[in-house]
Amino acid sequence: MQFVQGLPQGICVGQTRVHHEKARSCLQAELTGFNLALHVGDEAKRVQLHRMTLLQEFAEFGVDKMTWMTQTHSTLCYTINEEIPFASLEGDGLVTQRKAHALMMMTADCLPIVLGNAEGTEVANLHAGWRGLANGIVEHTISTMQTLPTWAWLGAAISQPNFEIGAEVKLAFCVKYPELDSAFQASEKVDKFYADLYAIARYILKQQGVDMVLGGDQCSYQQAEEYFSYRREAKTGRMATFVFMA
Repeated sequence: MQFVQGLPQGICVGQTRVHHEKARSCLQAELTGFNLALHVGDEAKRVQLHRMTLLQEFAEFGVDKMTWMTQTHSTLCYTINEEIPFASLEGDGLVTQRKAHALMMMTADCLPIVLGNAEGTEVANLHAGWRGLANGIVEHTISTMQTLPTWAWLGAAISQPNFEIGAEVKLAFCVKYPELDSAFQASEKVDKFYADLYAIARYILKQQGVDMVLGGDQCSYQQAEEYFSYRREAKTGRMATFVFMA
């Protein structure tokens, strides 16, 4: 687990790694490591122990609450503060103004994006695969926030050389943002391209007035020792990107 430097005072942002020293043993080789997802066929008790491990580590910073959600590649975003939802949240964005509240988002190639304001009084965490980015998860999350974010951090996602997509994906972006044509490189295959999720996210964030964008220099597909990757192995675990105000 590593934290990001250079953010407003009291803001803690980071992403878990496959090789966490407190990862529990697993009988399924594909899920070996610090898996945090309940939906990938892992033993529920093992996953919950991993999540409790994180909460204990965050407690050193005063964290007393974690919010997870069932992610659906949507544009649904929720603001969660003191309340505790009784039904499982389904969506791909979380916002809070509550200190000591960790917002959690799982990925294994999709792009995690963390947002926050300059004062360090509001943060957001969102899951942005290509569908979410194309349909407006960034824009919708920002519209859900009470204040305008001034910074963003991009966690590990699949890099352009390893992310081949069809022409329909490129069209979904370029119809909305023609300038994003440069974020796609033609493949040797007919009607196939390589998409740059990082470049797409940076462009959309800039259009929303977020000029300070950190991160975006990792590859979940290539860095097998650090990250899970769904494209590398269809059955695999999930990392978690986190943000909280200490």
